[in-house]
Order: sequence, then structure tokens, then C-alpha cells
Amino acid sequence: MFEYQKHHKFFAQIAGSMEEIGATELKEFGAKKINTVYRGIHFETDLSHIYRINLQSRVISRILAPLLTFDCHSTKYLYNSAVKIEWDKILDLKKTFAIYANVANSKIKHSKYASLILKDAIADYFKDKYGERPNIDTENPDVVFNLFVHQNRATISLDTSGQPLHKRGYRTSKGSAPMIETLAATIIRLSGWNGKTPLYDPMCGSGTLLCEALMHYCRIPANHKRAKFGFENLPDFDETEWLKVKENSNRNLRELPKNLLFGSDVSFHAIKDAIANASTLPSGNLANFQQSNFKNLPEIHNAIIVCNPPYGIRLGDEESVTKLYKEFGDFLKQRCKNSTAYIYVGDRTLIPAIGLKPSRKIPLKNGNLDGRLLKIDIY
Repeated sequence: MFEYQKHHKFFAQIAGSMEEIGATELKEFGAKKINTVYRGIHFETDLSHIYRINLQSRVISRILAPLLTFDCHSTKYLYNSAVKIEWDKILDLKKTFAIYANVANSKIKHSKYASLILKDAIADYFKDKYGERPNIDTENPDVVFNLFVHQNRATISLDTSGQPLHKRGYRTSKGSAPMIETLAATIIRLSGWNGKTPLYDPMCGSGTLLCEALMHYCRIPANHKRAKFGFENLPDFDETEWLKVKENSNRNLRELPKNLLFGSDVSFHAIKDAIANASTLPSGNLANFQQSNFKNLPEIHNAIIVCNPPYGIRLGDEESVTKLYKEFGDFLKQRCKNSTAYIYVGDRTLIPAIGLKPSRKIPLKNGNLDGRLLKIDIY
């Protein structure tokens, strides 16, 4: 019996600074004994909830099911412990696998080497028992394992998500420097937008914020387009229960009203990408997109505005970027009365250029960027 089967304990990986948001979402899913750590959340639940969380979670990156936890002071300890795991209850010779490892504050110093040792243990287990080894596939593996070694304590887990949960499958084109989907969903969540007022993105790029808003309003499960999940490899996977979870998730879908979501961008190609991405989602054809500089848009009143303006990565020199932020601040102040704006700024040094005082500055990471989500109330 594997560890998750004994204790019903799982681990959610999440981007830094989003731990409490993820914990709140897990609580909404019915998880128990929730405990946040850096970039992760420990929690307890049953497998039916693991299916649902993987299907519906908008902010979590991966869900891990621990197989074995043990003291690990050397690669010899790692190999000898790992080779005893009954790998053929999860993996077979027809399936490919991949391993992701992270090592910190331990006698084992190198993640890649630790991953190689675990790979050898799995391969040798099959070689000794069946005379053959399963194949590695780092691009599109059938089964994903996770190895975490911290302070000489190792946990080997099955990744119940398979591919990271931010890979929703609706982006046919990513455009230039796209925002990761889980961050976009977090911004929509933090905005409190509930569909009672229109939502605008005046620099929408390839439309990720608006696609996440659409799925939020229409109650579309975040990963409804995914063909397979890692939990299907668990020895106690219940296909009947999984089909029931999917059926129940689809019962609450609703259509998007025509005049609720609006996106614009100065780039023709960005708008083309945004339309293509939204069209892969139910009701996506009811979102409104137009090519326009935000300075030429009609006035926006009594609305929620979400935006991820370009910064140094996507725009030219510092002077051009600062000018854009000043002009956008003027647009908000002069043309967006009685609205609330949620602006994600990847480079915090640009915040003063907006020229408006935020009522909140929320730390949110976008990859390696330690950005801020600004809430700006416009009266």
C-alpha cells in the first residue's frame, strides 16, 4: 500500500505568493487539514476530490500523491529505497515515464543526479522482474514521478496531474510573453468579478485574462479540454467515479452574455490570436475583441478592468515603457469613471509611472518575475 492510500495526504504545488489563494480554493473543494508551505500546500482528501481538483482548479500547478517518504542521506539510500517500490502497480513496459526532482539542504546536492538515480531504480526493478525496462519520455510521458529531497528526507510521488495544470489546452497561439494561465485565473479571482458588470482588458494580447474570465463566468472546468490525467495511473483509480465527477462538473455550465467581456489591443496579430484562443472555449464567440489603441477606445464606466500592460520584456527602451504606463494611467483617470482596475505590473519600478495611487498592491509571481497586482479605484 502506498503512502497516500494509508494517510489520504496529498501535496499541491503552486506559484510563490499564491499559497493562501490555493489553500482557499482547496477548502472550497472540501479538502481538510490544509497547511501551506513555500510554493506548496499539504492537505487531506479522497481520490474523488483529487479527480475534481485536477479537473476544476484554476490556480494550482500540480497535485502530487506521495508513494514513499524516507530518510535519505546518500544516493545509495535513495536507490535502495526506491528499487523496493512496487512500480508495476503504476507503470508498465508499454508506458513511458519522466521524473522531476528537487533537492535542497541535503547531502544529495544535485537534482539531476538524484533524478538519474531514481530512474535507474525504476529501470532495474523492471529489468529484474520482467527482463525489460520502460522508456523515458520527457516531452509527453504517460506517467510523471516527482522526487523531493529536503534536509535529507525524501518523498517520491506520482504526479496526479500529469502535465502542469496551467496547460489548459485553449491557447492555439501564445503571442508575445504570455501570462501563465494560473496567474491570469488568480487575477480574475482577486478582482472579485462575478459577471454583474462588464469586464474589459484594453491591452489583451493573446487574451489569456479574458479566456480565464470566460471560463470563470461560464463555470467551465479549467482543464475540461485535457484528454488524460496522471491520476488515471493510480492503482486504485476508479473510472466510474471519474466519469461521474466529469458529468457533475458539466451540469452547471452557462452561456456568456454578449456584452460582458471586451478585449482590445493595438496589435492586429494579438487580436487574431485572442479570437482564435477564445473560440476554442464554449461561448468564446460571444466575447468581444477589437484592434485598437486603448487611447482610442470609447469611455468605460461602471466596469472591472483587468490588464497586464507590456513592460521591459515586450517593449523597447525604458523611456517608451514609462510613457506607455503614464498614458494608461491618464486613460484610467479620465475615461474610466466609477470603475475598478486590476493592473498586473511585472516590473515594480513602473508602478509610479501610472500616476494613480493603488488601494492594494498584491505580490504575485509570473515565472521569475516578482510582480504586483494593483487595485486602483477610479471615481
